[in-house]
Amino acid sequence: MRDNDSATPPDPIALLLAFVGVLTFSVTMPATVLALEGLDPYLIGVGRAALVAVPAALALAAARARLPKDIGRLLLTGFGIILGFPVLSSLALEFGATASHAAVVVGLLPAATAVAAVLVAGERPARGFWPAALSGTACVTVFTLWQGGGAFTLADLLLVGALVFAAFGYAEGARMARTTPPWQVVCWALVLFAPLTVPVTLVLLATTDPVWTPGALAGFAYVAFFSMFLGFFAWYAGLARAGIARAGQIQLLQPLMTLVWAALLLGEPFEPLTVLAAFAVLLCVAWTQRASRGRGRAAPAPVPDLPPLAAEGPETYQRPLV
Repeated sequence: MRDNDSATPPDPIALLLAFVGVLTFSVTMPATVLALEGLDPYLIGVGRAALVAVPAALALAAARARLPKDIGRLLLTGFGIILGFPVLSSLALEFGATASHAAVVVGLLPAATAVAAVLVAGERPARGFWPAALSGTACVTVFTLWQGGGAFTLADLLLVGALVFAAFGYAEGARMARTTPPWQVVCWALVLFAPLTVPVTLVLLATTDPVWTPGALAGFAYVAFFSMFLGFFAWYAGLARAGIARAGQIQLLQPLMTLVWAALLLGEPFEPLTVLAAFAVLLCVAWTQRASRGRGRAAPAPVPDLPPLAAEGPETYQRPLV
């Protein structure tokens, strides 16, 4: 079914949920840098999913959730958010990219997600949406490239690969979240990939000599429980309710928030120009939301909600917070 997130006014709750997801994800790069103090990048990339596979399975069991019929789409979601982005972004940071420099890819992610929404989910944003989104993307890209010195290295190529995986993982997962409670999408993806992530994690633990410094432990715990698990509860709910392309533009704020976290947690330079860039990005985000109210071909499909714990399956829902 084709949908258009521009046919209806923005849903404030949906945009708030998307913002909560973005706020959670904005700490991912600095937390990964902390984890790299003592852990192998592959262990960080794969192990984060293995660590939260058990709570994901317990949550599904408590809700008596049924496995969605579209396993293929669920696997594509997992390849994007469980394997592709975590592994490639960890490697990029290992190969010398700073958390601030990595923000250049996050700046491009909203545009990539909008393209993925068109290709995967059939969304058709209004015409005015695209110049607004591209302007915001250009603003963030120029700013973050200035922060990183404008150099393109192996780390940059890895970050671009991570961007592509994340964009399609977001689009596929958000499309599933229209017919499956959003929290179940990420939980099922984690459970389905557990036969791969858990054994690989055990091998990496035995062969890479991890050093569990306080920073490494805190960083790894964050990327597992928040970046890989809880953050997606809010993020997929926001994308599904507001439309993938529209809600994805909230992520234009993520690079600037990442710069703040990088300064606070890692001591990376925080330039006064960030304040001016933040205002510019906020204006672009407001522009995308205004442009999204234009004409469209179809309204978004109804979004299912969180079932009660005793529900028999995904057909019975109650309105959730995420």
